[in-house]
Amino acid sequence: MKLTEMFFKTFREDPANAEINSHKLLVRAGYIKQMGNGIFTYLPLGLKVLENIKKVIREEMNSAGAIELQMPILLPQEIYAHRLDYFGNTMYKLKDSTGKDYCLGPTHEEPFTYLVKETYNSYKQLPVTLYQIQNKYRDEIRARFGLQRAKEFIMKDAYSFDTSEEGLNLSFGKMKQAYINIFSRLGLDFVPVEADNGVMGGSGSTEFMVKADIGEDELIVCDCGYGANVEKAECVADSIDNSNITKLSREMVYTPHVKTIDELTEFLHTDNKNFVKAVVYSTDKGVVVALCRGDREIEEVKLKNNLGVVNMEMATPEQIISIGSYAGFVGAIDLKNAIVIADNDVKNMVNFVIGANLQDYHYINANLEDLTIDYFADIKKMMAGDKCPHCGNPVKIVRGIEVGHIFKLGTKYTKELECKFLDEQGKSQYMIMGCYGIGVSRTLSALVEQNCDDKGIIWPEIVAPYKLEIVIANTKDETQVKLANELYNAINVADDNILLDDRAESFGVKLNDAELIGVPYIVIVGRGAVDNKIEFIKRRDLTRVDVDAKEFLNMYLNK
Repeated sequence: MKLTEMFFKTFREDPANAEINSHKLLVRAGYIKQMGNGIFTYLPLGLKVLENIKKVIREEMNSAGAIELQMPILLPQEIYAHRLDYFGNTMYKLKDSTGKDYCLGPTHEEPFTYLVKETYNSYKQLPVTLYQIQNKYRDEIRARFGLQRAKEFIMKDAYSFDTSEEGLNLSFGKMKQAYINIFSRLGLDFVPVEADNGVMGGSGSTEFMVKADIGEDELIVCDCGYGANVEKAECVADSIDNSNITKLSREMVYTPHVKTIDELTEFLHTDNKNFVKAVVYSTDKGVVVALCRGDREIEEVKLKNNLGVVNMEMATPEQIISIGSYAGFVGAIDLKNAIVIADNDVKNMVNFVIGANLQDYHYINANLEDLTIDYFADIKKMMAGDKCPHCGNPVKIVRGIEVGHIFKLGTKYTKELECKFLDEQGKSQYMIMGCYGIGVSRTLSALVEQNCDDKGIIWPEIVAPYKLEIVIANTKDETQVKLANELYNAINVADDNILLDDRAESFGVKLNDAELIGVPYIVIVGRGAVDNKIEFIKRRDLTRVDVDAKEFLNMYLNK
């Protein structure tokens, strides 16, 4: 492709609303154009990268036995009847001319389940895994970071239907390996981590996270291979032996206007590890008091899962008063009408400080027998340096971008939608589902985050819009133009993944654009053309070498 024949423009300045490298570079290099908040056009270069990513996804999905189809974007709202409240205002809703309610599909569990329900009804037809690559729509309140969090985005979503848990495990394993193959082939530095299922339900949830400083997720990783989203990470309780410590008598002390752990640490001249922190929540099950050691934080997703609630928020001062306490002075002593759940670390604490449920008072030298606790659980947030639950070595925290997520859904949707099959005995059973998603447009963005420098994008060959770009230094020089076109035509016959910058721009502009666009290899046809010499540049490390044009041509065509 010749740049003079292409719809193409680059920009020197970053877009005003761009916060991260991928957003800045994809706009500046002419890959995408923002049409509105969270809405983007894929320009010719961007579309080629997108199609290259899709090609890898399709190859691996098809190799794993999945079958591609395409669902509609516009769907009747009634399909999502079980989840309309969950989607709330994030679902784009509309009416047709007859007043019937429709929506733009935010996800497709229900449509796929309906399709299989109405098509298959025998164990002989299962298992089956279906997938699509399709646009999705969610009214993101905080659309940001370019393609990372958009209102319109592209996903590959797949759904497996099996007759047994063993079958689901096999399907899940195939998809997990397919995902590892996909992200490995794309050249991403990624890590599969254990994850929370959230509203999707089911069990067995793995996220595929691309390591990036701008990632919205915190990941726990260990050299042994363990990885988990911080919301899911299993904390090992501190094994402190306090059996030789004499337990003291509980004593109430006056702590005027001292509410936070930091303030108490200074006021009482003691370490924050000696406090039991109480955090009060309002939940579907009523008021909940969560306890943890003073130097730790409550991981709210873990807490919600332990409680089995969907809705949970911080309790109001009035709700705290209703359980017999005051904000900033809550302790698990003589509370009323509250569920008290304590982190496992609290079991080993002695002679600790805790709220006295009176304004401006705390207890010192409190002990476990003083408290009323309904049960203990792992509800603290894991920190860097904590013990790995698999090997016991210290873990590290990195940030990541979620590009893929796979779930074992079980019968959550098949029961709701009565998706059944007849087994070998002729008995009706619910199909067992798995769900497998890849954020295709987000993957494009993540690739740029991991493959860029101060000059622009550095595409891995497998996704690059073009493999090679030939730059004519001076289009007024007939020798340069002739040699560049000879190279272009010779390569283009064998491999059309080649770009020729034949614009009547200065050499500096064209070289800057070549480095910004990020094609893996650049050939400069300049003054050396008179001696049949060219300059060959590898974009990734910007190494340069002068080489004979014919030698280069033979090398490139026979590589």
